Amino acid sequence: MEHSVIRELTECTRGLHGIIQRNLEDPQNKRSCRGGNTDTVPMQQQKRQPELVEGSLPVFVFPTELIFYADDQSTHKQVLTLYNPYEFALKFKVLCTSPSKYVVVDAAGAVKPQCCVDIVIRHKDVRASHFGVIDKFRLQVSEQSQRKALGRKEVIATLLPSAKEQQHKEQEEKRIKEHLEESVFFEQTPCQPDVRNSSSGPSLLMVFLGMVCIAALMMPTLGEMESMVPLYLHLSVNQKLVAAYVLGLITMVVLRT
Repeated sequence: MEHSVIRELTECTRGLHGIIQRNLEDPQNKRSCRGGNTDTVPMQQQKRQPELVEGSLPVFVFPTELIFYADDQSTHKQVLTLYNPYEFALKFKVLCTSPSKYVVVDAAGAVKPQCCVDIVIRHKDVRASHFGVIDKFRLQVSEQSQRKALGRKEVIATLLPSAKEQQHKEQEEKRIKEHLEESVFFEQTPCQPDVRNSSSGPSLLMVFLGMVCIAALMMPTLGEMESMVPLYLHLSVNQKLVAAYVLGLITMVVLRT
């Protein structure tokens, strides 16, 4: 009896010793046993600033469209201004869809916080085959300590033949648009009164036919000898019946209108 009790106590002691050994070997329990590190790790994670997502940083560039005129050499050189309103420095890079047509001075560089930088772009391939072709410049910005682009902005570039022709074309399009708007406006207003006037009363043809029918009914009948009207104007009874019928139809039409 005593031997069995001693055997059971020995097995329980071995089981408790195994549980304690496994808990000591667990890395989470080791971290909890070190009293000074339990609070410092989450505090460091809370103090760590969130990183910016790639492509989410707004980029401020002016102007957003470049127009070059072939007949005006002063427009062959354009300036893009990149603004940095943030509290940290930015580095930038200029990309182009047609790099062989343009020369970009300082295509890469840095902008200090709360400052701006001018980027000069020259059009070096002015020819008629490039008129109206739309090219694009892309400005990518990132932090100086990082390589990924935090933000990007695209600028459109177009080569036109002449500034005067462009102004004349814009004025002509504006004039045509205003004329169309006025014509549509004035076309709608007098249209309804015209319809009402045409349907408000009898036409001249109806009035003339009615007068003829009334005159026919007033003519003497064939066989009347005591009449001052010539004989060829005397009408038969059937002719007067026809005139009376037509006069009745005209009267119905006039009353309906």
